Order: sequence, then C-alpha cells, then structure tokens
Amino acid sequence: MSEKIVRINMSNLEVTEEKADEKYKLLGGRALTSTVIKEEVPADCNPLRKNNKIIIAPGLLTGTSAPASGRLSIGGKSPLTGTIKEANAGGICSQKLARLGIKALILEGQPKEDKIYTIKVTKDSIDLEEKYNFKNLGVYQLMDDVKETYGDKVGMLAIGPAGEMLMQTAGITNNDMDNEPSRYAARGGLGAVMGSKGVKAIIIDDTDAPKVEVKDEKTFKQARKKLQEAIKNHPVTSGALPSYGTAGTVDPINESGGLPTENFKFGQFEGASNVSGAKMAEIVEQRGGKGKMGHACHPGCTIRCSNIYPDKDGNVLCSPLEYETDWALGPNLKIDDLDIIAKLNRICNDVGIDTIETGCTIGVLMEAGVLSFGDGEGAIKALEEVGKGTPLGRIIGMGAVGAGNAYGITRVPSVKGQGMPAYDPRAMKGIGVTYATGAMGADHTFGYTIAPEIFKCGGDLDPLSTEGKVEASRDTQKLSAFIDSVGLCLFVTFATSDDKNGEEGIYEMINAMYGSDLDTEKAMEYGRDVLKLEREFNKEAGFTPVHDRLPEFMYDEELPPHNEVYNIPGDDLDKVHQ
Repeated sequence: MSEKIVRINMSNLEVTEEKADEKYKLLGGRALTSTVIKEEVPADCNPLRKNNKIIIAPGLLTGTSAPASGRLSIGGKSPLTGTIKEANAGGICSQKLARLGIKALILEGQPKEDKIYTIKVTKDSIDLEEKYNFKNLGVYQLMDDVKETYGDKVGMLAIGPAGEMLMQTAGITNNDMDNEPSRYAARGGLGAVMGSKGVKAIIIDDTDAPKVEVKDEKTFKQARKKLQEAIKNHPVTSGALPSYGTAGTVDPINESGGLPTENFKFGQFEGASNVSGAKMAEIVEQRGGKGKMGHACHPGCTIRCSNIYPDKDGNVLCSPLEYETDWALGPNLKIDDLDIIAKLNRICNDVGIDTIETGCTIGVLMEAGVLSFGDGEGAIKALEEVGKGTPLGRIIGMGAVGAGNAYGITRVPSVKGQGMPAYDPRAMKGIGVTYATGAMGADHTFGYTIAPEIFKCGGDLDPLSTEGKVEASRDTQKLSAFIDSVGLCLFVTFATSDDKNGEEGIYEMINAMYGSDLDTEKAMEYGRDVLKLEREFNKEAGFTPVHDRLPEFMYDEELPPHNEVYNIPGDDLDKVHQ
C-alpha cells in the first residue's frame, strides 16, 4: 500500500491526493508536520488567516503492532506563541489514518463564507459536508451526534466552541476506544487554526482498510518483543504508571519542592496528598462503577497510564485526569479537591481548551483578584463563561499572557507566550533549560529532564544543580523529537533509557518496516534535524535568543522551600542549539 499526502483546500473545497515523495519516506509525526510547516507556511503569516495550515500526521510505526505507537502529531503555526507548533495526542485516529495509507492530512486555505464543515475520510473517498447542526456544540454532545450519524467505530478529530471562536488556547480533541472525546492535541491553540479553516470535525472510518505494510515481519516481531520486555520490566512503566497514572507524579514533585503552587509562588502544596495518584486510585476503588486506573489511551498501549475518574455514583466524570491537568487546576490554584479538579477538566474538554494553559490563566486571574486562590466553585463558574463567549470567557481563552495583559499582572509563568507546565524550573534546573530554549514555548514534553532529575531514569542529576543541565536538555530535546516522529508514547523512554535492548528494538522495528539503517547515533541526528528546522522557522518568524529566557520574576524571586532562583546564565542557554 503506497502512502499518500491528502490536501483539503477549504478555499475552494477541493480534495487532492498525491503519492508521498521519497524524501518523506522516513518522516512521520512531528518530523513531517514541522517539515511541511517549514516548507509551505510563511513564517510571518497570521496564524488565523488562509496562509497557515494544519498538518495531521501519524508516526512512522503507527498502525503496526509496535507497543504504545498510537500517538498523533498535529502541526501548524501557533496563534498563542507565533512559533512553529506540534501538539501530540493519543486516541484512535492516528492508527486509523495509518491504516488508510494517509501519511499526512493537510488542511489549507480558508472558506470564503461563514460555514462549518465536517470531513469524512474512508478508504474510498474524502467528502466535505456542511454541518450547521454541529455549530457551537461541546465535544461530548458532538461525539454523541457523530456516533448517531456515522456509527460508533469511527475516529473523530474535532474542536469545541473555543476553536470556533478562534480562542488562542483551543485544542483539537481525539476520541479513545470508549469514545471519550478527550484525547487532546491541546497546546498552542491549533484548535483555533482548525476553526479558522471552518472545520468542526474530521471523521475517520477505516472499515476494510488493509494492514500497514511491514517489509520484514519476522525481524519486526523480534524487535517488538525487545521493546515490550523493556516496558514490562521497568518499575515506572509496569508499576507506577498503570497503578497511579501520571498523577502519581504529584507526591515526588511536591517532595522535591518543585510543585508550582499559588501561581508559582511556592514549591510545595500542603494539600498535595489529597490530589495525588494514590488518592485518585483510592477514590476509583471506593466508588467503583466505571472508574478505572490502568486505562489505555489508544489500542496497543501496554503502559496504561490513563484513568477514568468517576463521580460519586460511579459514572464517568472525566477521562482521563492527568498529572499536568491535576496540577494546573489543583495545586496551582490551591484547590485540593479531585472532584472539583475533574469538573474543571471536563469543562475544558467540552469547550475545547488546553488545561495547562487554562490553569496558568486562572492562576493569573487569581493573582489579579478576579477570583480567590482555593475558590473551586468560582473557578468552575469562570470556566463556564468560555463556552458562552463572554468577555471573561474570552480573556480565559486568550491564555495566561493575554489575561496578564488584561489585568496588569507581570508574574505570568510563560515562555514565548505559552504557560508553564507542572514543574517549577527554580527547583529542577534542567527543565528550565527546556522551557526556555524549546521552539514551541514552555513545554515539558519537548525535553523531559525530569526523568534523570527526579525519577533517576537514564541518569542521576541533582535537580538543584546547574551542572550538566544544558547537555541533558539538549539530549532529551533530540530524543523527544525522534520519539514524537516515530509515533511512540514519550513514556517508553523511561524504559528504554535504562534498557538498551528496548532502545534497539525501536530502531530495529523501523528498519524492518522501511529498510532503513537507524541506530542510536542516527536517531539523535534525526532529532537534531527536526529541532534545527523548527528553530529556522522561528528565526524567520522573528524569534531570537532574547526569547529563549524564563520569566523575569524567576530570576529574582526565591522559591520556597529551597529558596532558589533560576541561575543558569543566558549565555549557557544560548549554547543549547549551537
């Protein structure tokens, strides 16, 4: 089965298909989205006008039996940051696209009229249809309507009302095996870009699609077993993550003094144990019903770090409730009630906004006195304004920097316009390098130095020391770019960083599938090349080393309990990409 690039031009509503060029052979996921953006999107374009594009791409191994290989990359120029952007998600859509032989689906142009469309993708056709009855629907109601219209076996990529209103925090959702429409490619506002294209939903039906072709099945299966064994034998991927989910991270980060609390004023939260992974697992067990720990976010996920958080009657309240969301809508706001956090999460999912950015934004609003820290019910009422498009709702939809500008707040935890995730860089210096020098704004997944700094996976770095942090961030940034391109979950690197057999299994699967000759050195070169073209796009968009810095307050405000400031010099940060 030959792989193809599908282009949907929303200016003239035309669909074209082209065979993927040979140069795209070993480009998948993030490598492919960033390449197309660099080659086809003017760096100086307005992200919400016709010259921007949305690129949706499965990874190199997606659609095969490789474990944890169902991640999806969505790219474009970010309306939140003005930089190049790739947002990553689990769910079922990536594997369906891969089985349909679609290497990339590209939305381009812009409708001449204010109309809203769905796009249905099958093995035989790609059809556009006006869907005014889908307009302004939250994604939970939209998923119900999609199931009724198209059946319950389809994949759905969609935006909520925030994306239709072109809010800069809007993401693109993706349903899972339970048809929970909450697997978000959330960061950077790409949902607004999709909204600017007039597209509410992309429906993917892979009925009767063939298997993804693998050139050397025998070698592939042997290599797959290596990765499976590494995941199975590592205590993080086989124990902590399936047992407590990503929220199991709350306790160790709090103990390290790096859990951002009260809009990054403190590094520890006295109510942390009430929102921890252990507490979540306890509640899930007590309430029963549909609640579940050890849930898979996509078919073939063997790590199972996801969860289904139930209400008091055992019905689904939110699925999943992840660490970064738990923190952003919890400790960051001094809220220590998992039910409140789950309700906030569900509202974000329904209207279609990034939970990390939203948590940072509400933290800024609390700093401004619009709300009080710890006021969970007030936060719920404020978030309900987003879907209504009220002035407060639109300010929340602008993100943390926009809210700070609106209310005159200068303590805004963001880099390049994107809110910081759940690790304070003053207490773990390596992640600060990643936040500062990442091409897409503050993003932990861009180079997860927390693994060696806190979890001691793939190394043992003192989190408070500056030594070795530039190198650690550089290496993890290259690794992340490679993993995002392969379509693997980033969590496999916990296992492979401590098990070279598992790492070799990844390269050997790719080589068996494509006839390539990847090894560790070439994989890191691959990641470096992705980073390089992302940096080149940003340079053309006007970004300089001046933008590779943390917020000013982090250099002069000490963070309790260690009373540390951020002290890696700018000259050292500038060395990351030299």
